[in-house]
Amino acid sequence: QVQLVESGGGSVQAGGSLRLSCAASGSIFTFILKMGWYRQAPGKQRELVADITSGGATNYAGSVKGRFTISRDNTKKMVYLQMNSLKPEDTAVYYCNAEGSSKFWGQGTQVTVSS
Repeated sequence: QVQLVESGGGSVQAGGSLRLSCAASGSIFTFILKMGWYRQAPGKQRELVADITSGGATNYAGSVKGRFTISRDNTKKMVYLQMNSLKPEDTAVYYCNAEGSSKFWGQGTQVTVSS
């Protein structure tokens, strides 16, 4: 099993920045191939924001490309999401995700961007 705990959410005005962190633990973490961030806004489906492979290859949703940066520290078992130039449409619950033979999810952290 893998346990994921997010932190760093909060409220910010449009144009501001936030940094989300996800701490991973568990006996099978070494078998995790990809980690990422998803988000879910009220009334909408959960969507991929960004992910990163164990080798460091990144992938971003078009709506956040150029504004958000995903990174990971394998030694510390951490994954981060630096969010700059935030927009009200970025408001959502953000979930950390880890994928190997199974998918694991954190409990989510709220990000609210006001105009």
